[in-house]
Amino acid sequence: MTWMMSRMLSIVIGLLTAIAVGAAPHAGSPVDTIPLTDTVSTPDVSMLLEGRITCISAQSANRPVTMMLSTEGGYSRVLDSYLTPITYSGWHTAIAFEHAQQAGFGHGKWTRQLSLGLNYDHVDNRVGSNTMHHLRATGQWALMRRWHPTALDSRFVLMGGGMTWLHGGVIYNDANSNNPASVKLHWTLGLQGIAQFDTRLRSVPVTLRYQAALPIAGVWFSPEYDESYYEIYLGNHRHLAQPGWWGNRFDLDHRLMADFRLGGTILRVGYHGSIVRSWARQINTHITTHALVIGVGGDFLSTKRIF
Repeated sequence: MTWMMSRMLSIVIGLLTAIAVGAAPHAGSPVDTIPLTDTVSTPDVSMLLEGRITCISAQSANRPVTMMLSTEGGYSRVLDSYLTPITYSGWHTAIAFEHAQQAGFGHGKWTRQLSLGLNYDHVDNRVGSNTMHHLRATGQWALMRRWHPTALDSRFVLMGGGMTWLHGGVIYNDANSNNPASVKLHWTLGLQGIAQFDTRLRSVPVTLRYQAALPIAGVWFSPEYDESYYEIYLGNHRHLAQPGWWGNRFDLDHRLMADFRLGGTILRVGYHGSIVRSWARQINTHITTHALVIGVGGDFLSTKRIF
């Protein structure tokens, strides 16, 4: 299993590197001397973080974009009392895409961020006699304002704002015959914050970043304990949608990253942790992951709104 995970990781990293190198922008003129055309050139990533992009004309203003593709692998613990009262543990893997762009308003002080991911957990019980599979797709959008607390350090940047996410997936228990699967669907509104610092490792520019997303309120799907999905199919839809707040649900998604800027390419190495806790209708769900992240991407200029 370890050899297979290592092989898969090396293949994914190779593909991501090829994509990033092929899509990496070519070096061009400095941003403040770009002619009045649709030419796209590579800005320094600090321009995205600090909002220092010069407007080309009243009709077209280039706005910086950072795009990243990443893969991760690590450890996972899964408990879903709808399927079993036992906590399972095992390995976790995921692929993710991130798109961050300076907003077209607010004089360069706002940033939009879109994150998409596909996660898989392969977990076993304590004695290794049974396996559960957890597959989850995630989508998250955030709008954050930037601040530069220059009293601390001009290289230090804070961002904060609102976010929304939609997560959906399923947990499957090999041993169950009556109710082998537990469907997970969660939409929420919450807060997101980023703290980052620009520095150097010898001659290589490095951006250190901590990012956390904290849901506050939303709605999620939960059947009653021992209620089968066949009963739901027959029309028993009462109380399937549960209002989510800190009284019955707590989620936290956080990351600690280091972005190494190697010419027009960014190499990302870091940690990604996720916590999911919910308790309603006699069902407890606890899902925790810890993972190493490796990604590649680049900085671009865009004259069009992508999302």
